[in-house]
Amino acid sequence: AAFISIQAFPALLDLPEDLEVSTVSCGSRHTAVITRGGELYTWGWGKYGQLGHGNNISSDQARRVEHLVANRLRAEEVVCGPWTTYIRVLE
Repeated sequence: AAFISIQAFPALLDLPEDLEVSTVSCGSRHTAVITRGGELYTWGWGKYGQLGHGNNISSDQARRVEHLVANRLRAEEVVCGPWTTYIRVLE
C-alpha cells in the first residue's frame, strides 16, 4: 500500500493553477475545498468514504469529486466532520 502522509499541521498543496478556491473545511484527517466554479476537491484520510470518491482510499493529492460533475451539481457549502463531509449543492 502507498504511504499517505496524514499530518496534523499546515502543509502546502498544489492545486491546478486555474482553480480559485472560495471555501475550505477541515475534518480531523481530511480537507475539502469548493472552487468559485462550484467544484468540490477533497484529500486526506478516506477510510470511511468521506472524500466522496466512491471508495475508502486515502490521498495526499486533491481530487475533484466527479459524482457532482456527472450529475450537474454545483457545490455551494462544505462542512467536514471528524469522519464525514457534508455538502450543500445546487442543480
